[in-house]
Amino acid sequence: MSTDVLTDPAKPAPAPGSATPDRSGTPRLRGLLWLTWRQNRLLLWVLAALLVLLAADLLWIHVVAQHITGALRRTGCYSPESWDSNKCWILLSPINRPNFWFASVLQPVVTAVPLLIGVFVGAPLLAQEHERGTIRLIRAQSVGPVRWLAARLAVPGLAVLAVTGVLASLMTWVWWTDIVHGPVAFDPPFQFFTYPALGIAPVAWSLFALALGVLVGQVLRRTLPAMFLTGALVAVTHGLVRWARPSFYPTVDVVAPLRAMQPTNAWLVDTKTVLPDGSRVDSVACIETHRCDGATGTWLSYHPSSHLVPVQLVEAGILLVLTALALAAAFRLVRR
Repeated sequence: MSTDVLTDPAKPAPAPGSATPDRSGTPRLRGLLWLTWRQNRLLLWVLAALLVLLAADLLWIHVVAQHITGALRRTGCYSPESWDSNKCWILLSPINRPNFWFASVLQPVVTAVPLLIGVFVGAPLLAQEHERGTIRLIRAQSVGPVRWLAARLAVPGLAVLAVTGVLASLMTWVWWTDIVHGPVAFDPPFQFFTYPALGIAPVAWSLFALALGVLVGQVLRRTLPAMFLTGALVAVTHGLVRWARPSFYPTVDVVAPLRAMQPTNAWLVDTKTVLPDGSRVDSVACIETHRCDGATGTWLSYHPSSHLVPVQLVEAGILLVLTALALAAAFRLVRR
């Protein structure tokens, strides 16, 4: 018998799911790791294409905005007082296109990314395994159900974390550099499509939607019902969190002159009219009852733009707790 086919007893056998070199010396995947990679190839390509496309758009916006801003500064047309001249208006008008693209196209797309991840990635992850009957093969393998689910979630989870993290960083960078500090754009951070597209919000919501979809798919075991229910639950959760968001961090309360404007880029939570006796009356009630003829000021309760980070940190903490609970429930159901 030839010794070329015998295994060297001094070399331990590779662990299941590890990367082993082939005859050319290149590491190759095998076992559970190889299977997980094969099952998520399409997802990885789609996420990579989405990231490249959105990153190219954001870089285009940044280059165009910087070019226009530089031209305005060089010609003395950056200040609003100079925009009455035809020369300055011609130089300024091209910036409307990248501003519109960022606020009206990219922000809604990034806001919808967590919902799409929950519906098209999280919900089918286990629901398809149940529909096809392939989940029954887990019991016949040497890999336990908990380890199998951990490997099944690792690749899409890390991919979603990486893609949304890079995307959120680019969105925040362009918003801060070219929109907020641009010559004409007005985009407060707490607006409906602005807030969920900045900071850590896209990352936290995407991970939550992924975990929720996995749990719903494990419970329903049908792909289409799991997708519809996941989308509905993500939308409902988003509405509830948005309703509770003003209370995530203490507001700034001030008494301003009558008909005072809210601070720039602030989120006005509540406003009331201050009467001479110090009481506060709703503005609508003032108009209906004519009780505010002697009003002395306006009471404003708002979140300034500096509250964006602490509000998002509190919201991300809540979402991470919900994500952990959803994953714990999914692992418990798979173990059973």
